[in-house]
Amino acid sequence: MKILVTGAAGFIGYHTAKIMLDRGDEVVGLDNLNDYYDVRLKLARLDQLKTRPGFKFVKLDLADRGGMAELFGREKFDRVIHLAAQAGVRYSIENPLAYVESNVVGTANVLEGCRHSGVEHLVYASTSSVYGANTKMPFSVHQNVDHPLSFYAATKKANELMAHTYAHLYSLPVTGLRFFTVYGPWGRPDMALFLFTRNILAGKPIDVFNYGHHRRDFTYVDDIAQGVVRACDRVATGNPDWNSDAPDPASSKAPYRLYNIGNNEPVELLTYIRTLEECLGKKAEMNLLPLQAGDVPDTWANIDELTRDVGYTPATPVSVGIRNFVDWYLAYYSNR
Repeated sequence: MKILVTGAAGFIGYHTAKIMLDRGDEVVGLDNLNDYYDVRLKLARLDQLKTRPGFKFVKLDLADRGGMAELFGREKFDRVIHLAAQAGVRYSIENPLAYVESNVVGTANVLEGCRHSGVEHLVYASTSSVYGANTKMPFSVHQNVDHPLSFYAATKKANELMAHTYAHLYSLPVTGLRFFTVYGPWGRPDMALFLFTRNILAGKPIDVFNYGHHRRDFTYVDDIAQGVVRACDRVATGNPDWNSDAPDPASSKAPYRLYNIGNNEPVELLTYIRTLEECLGKKAEMNLLPLQAGDVPDTWANIDELTRDVGYTPATPVSVGIRNFVDWYLAYYSNR
């Protein structure tokens, strides 16, 4: 198939594109290479993809309406995996309009491109952050998610609503995936594992919020990427049993599906840090702090539906995943 992967120079986009290329798909990777974090890391990921047959890179901003329309008209994609977004909970508190442009306007342009060029299936990234003020665990896609605690989460909830509208009005099959704390090699420098590793190696203290007592459903990136590809392969369909008197948020009469994609095994942050210390052979100096604004105490994904429908089975324990990240980090930065 010919696949558009937006955010191909990003963390999850890179790993997903790699799987598609390895199995023989043609991949057009889109990214605007913004400077939210070190562009050199994004370019290094792209260099890896460019060595593989079937990959083509397009530098383009999602918010460029004309450029996006021209891309879809020219390339005639079979399917689209939309992973590009302005990420980060904390940054959305300081710069909310960046999230409107990238996550709302950009996703609208992707939906329009899919609509007008006959794309068979759109898979797009949502986030566990949409659960916001919810506290019932594990988080289920059948729960109401109308109380986001960050503007980032609000824009991702908007994406889910926009996607349903296109599924309903234009019969565009869409599948949304709510990602739960993804980590692993080639990860984002603004995320905890990267920040912790850098500071511990440098002998600097690490900021540990909520005094280290919150839990996260840490999910290894290879497991995530395999789940994304499996979801792409299963074209969304309408739910014939959907009841408008008791509407299920995870499905619809339209070809629309929502899934959690996580590890279904929350780990306390202090345990995560201890595992990292063991892999580095060095203790962390911890600066214990209260919970940050916009953050949630715990995340835990119910993944039953994704396992049932696409055979998603996360298989990487945190001890292995952190070791793989540390090995990559030491190798990558030893050459820089």
